[in-house]
Amino acid sequence: MSGLLIGMAWLLTTVLVYALCRALHQRLGRPAWLLPVLPTLMVLITLVVALDAGMEAYAAGTWPLHFLLGPATVAIAVPLFSATARLLPVLWPALGALLVGCAVGIGSAVGLAWLLGLSGDTLLSLAPRAVTTPIAIGISERIGGIPALTALVVIVSGVIGAVVAPPLLRAFGIRDPRVQGLAIGTAAHGIGTAQAFELSPEAGAFAGLAMGLNGALTALLLGALLV
Repeated sequence: MSGLLIGMAWLLTTVLVYALCRALHQRLGRPAWLLPVLPTLMVLITLVVALDAGMEAYAAGTWPLHFLLGPATVAIAVPLFSATARLLPVLWPALGALLVGCAVGIGSAVGLAWLLGLSGDTLLSLAPRAVTTPIAIGISERIGGIPALTALVVIVSGVIGAVVAPPLLRAFGIRDPRVQGLAIGTAAHGIGTAQAFELSPEAGAFAGLAMGLNGALTALLLGALLV
C-alpha cells in the first residue's frame, strides 16, 4: 500500500474513532470521566502499536489535523469577543490570576520531577506541561527538553484537568463562568477549553483566553530563565 493511502487510512481512522467516542460520550450523558479524547487516544495508540505502524507514519498521515489546530485555536477568539463586556471589569484580577497560575503550573511540574530525582532534560520537558501542545513542543525544543515527552505530558495533564476541574469547581461553589473558564484554561489548556465550552460558551471563551495568555507567559518566563 502506498504512503498516500496509508496516510489517508490513518486520517480516516482517527476521525472515525473520535466520532464514535464522541457519540458514546453524548449517549451516556456527557460524563466528565469519559471525555472523547481519552478513549480516542487509547484506541489509536493500541492500533499503532498492534500494527507496528510507527508514530512517524501516523503523524505523516494526520498532518491535516495538526494544521487545523492553529485555526481552531484562533477561532476561540469569536466567542471571546462576544464576552468582552464581561472581561473588562475583571481584567486586572484575571491577569494576576493567570500570572499565579502560570508560575504554579511550571513550579509544580518541575518541583515534583525534582523531588522524584528525574533527569535534567526530563525536568525541562515537564516545565511547559500546562501549555497547549503546539506551544509546549516549541518551548521544549527551545529550552532543551524532549518534545515527544512534553507532548505526552501535556495531553495527559489536559485530560486529567478537564475531568477533575468541573466537579472540583462545583465542590468549592465556584459558579461564575469567567472564573471557571480562566481556571480550566490555565490548568488544562486546549482539552480543558473544549470541556469548558460544555459548561457554557462564556466559560469556553474565558478558557480560550487563559490558554493563549498562559502559553505566552510560560514561553516568556521559561525563555528568560533558561535560554
